[in-house]
Amino acid sequence: MQNRRTFLKTAALAALAPAAVAGQNLAGEPSTAGFAINRGGGGRMKMTFFPYELRLRHVFTVASYSRTTTPDVQVEIAYEGLTGYGEASMPPYLGETTESVMAFLSRVDLGQFADPFQLEEILGYVDSLSPRDTAAKAAVDIALHDLVGKLLGAPWYRIWGLDKAKAPSTTFTIGIDTPEVVRAKTKECEGLFNILKVKLGRDNDKEMIETIRSVTDLPIAVDANQGWTDRQQALDMIHWLKEQGVVMVEQPLSKERLDDSAWITQHSPLPIFADESLQRLADVPALKGAFSGINIKLMKCTGMREARKMVTVAHALGMRAMLGCMTETSCAVSAAAQLSPLADFADLDGNLLISNDRFVGMEVVKGKITLNDHSGIGIVKR
Repeated sequence: MQNRRTFLKTAALAALAPAAVAGQNLAGEPSTAGFAINRGGGGRMKMTFFPYELRLRHVFTVASYSRTTTPDVQVEIAYEGLTGYGEASMPPYLGETTESVMAFLSRVDLGQFADPFQLEEILGYVDSLSPRDTAAKAAVDIALHDLVGKLLGAPWYRIWGLDKAKAPSTTFTIGIDTPEVVRAKTKECEGLFNILKVKLGRDNDKEMIETIRSVTDLPIAVDANQGWTDRQQALDMIHWLKEQGVVMVEQPLSKERLDDSAWITQHSPLPIFADESLQRLADVPALKGAFSGINIKLMKCTGMREARKMVTVAHALGMRAMLGCMTETSCAVSAAAQLSPLADFADLDGNLLISNDRFVGMEVVKGKITLNDHSGIGIVKR
């Protein structure tokens, strides 16, 4: 097992060597070919930030907890008359708080850098400030990408050389709840989405699916959030789920049980995706064989810079890539959506679950992720 994982890690790093990031040079900086560059007058970047609590439209319940709000910190980076926006969203399991994010951001000194285009150098410095704080780092990453995109006068999907027409449909998430509430939430989705995502992992899993099936025949993606404990029972459930029109399953077992996850993946009639088992780029190679694909979230992997590399490595290893999110404003969701033309699945509905979005950005049109042509990450303040 160790030899296999060592080999896979080496292969993954080799896949990164050519900097297979379309639209970037070998140093990882954005290519400026074909774009009108506004480099300003040699000023310095100034970052400001403030807490912003996200209010959920409905109580959100997964296998291990329920909540009605999500703490969030909004970040702005100003440079020569332009502003890049970012955010850190912190659901309970991530381990970060408003206080920890604010403390981390207060240590970040962007004033030492004269050129925002030096993304690898700047974000490498930000990453070096602590071994954790991934949502805080993502907030800086997103804001910096937004700023650089505005300086280039183009959205990041274009800078990366991607075709926005290839963006997939996004799932819409339905949390664990009573049959009456689940039925009502499902009916709200009628005609708006092409695929649903259903949270499972408690003792009412079949009731959840049967309730949804009583009102819609849309394809379903399932997220067990580590809620299943017995691998044989999990596999039996997956076979049943396939009969109900489920198309993929996310994180059936606890994140530490890679061998049991590999057994399920080997025998499963549906693709199995890692979520909690995955955080950053270095985690990807060890998941080869244990899962069919990976769910990449900006708040866990430090932002767009690393997420792009994770997609590259996953595909190089023959794995599928999914883009997910937390409950977030359109800022972080639109940032992730810039990568969506590369994704096999997408779960980018976090902005649709809140009632106090500060931005307008990526839209869902007839269930499909629809990218606009606003420069940067594609957002406008309300």
